[in-house]
Amino acid sequence: MFLREEDLREGMELLFFAYRDFLEEADLVLARHKLGRAHHRALYFIGQHPAITVSGLLKLLRITKQSLSRVLADLVALGMIEQTPGLRDRRQRHLALTAKGIEVERDLTAQQRALLARAYRQAGAEAVDGFRKVLLGLITEGDRRALMARRDQAAETGQPVAARAGVGRAGL
Repeated sequence: MFLREEDLREGMELLFFAYRDFLEEADLVLARHKLGRAHHRALYFIGQHPAITVSGLLKLLRITKQSLSRVLADLVALGMIEQTPGLRDRRQRHLALTAKGIEVERDLTAQQRALLARAYRQAGAEAVDGFRKVLLGLITEGDRRALMARRDQAAETGQPVAARAGVGRAGL
């Protein structure tokens, strides 16, 4: 496939605009709670991965321990997440959204889900599949393998790819 410079530049520009618009409403919700985008990512992925460990979240978000520690302390203090020790290894801390955390996470993603659903409906199934392939091509090989493993596991168990405890269901 031959790609022209202007096509690549247009794609980059569209990604910048899409990212801006995708986060716009969520930023307003975050501001109301005096939270930042790192808090949003933590709430989202804790909701997506019930009982994820702190070390698992560190690997997923690729941020420093210090940064995550501050974010988690804020979310615990605001009553949005809870931390419980591991059953086998008491040093591990498992994370879960509280009822308040579920509510805030829903508020943060409501407009994003609607925006994505509208764009998907307008583009059609074939375009959605192509978009998914482009996004998969943009992420690291390790993340791509992890997502595919989750998708395969979901197919085997009949569970949605992105099962979320108490938050609803979504798929890749």
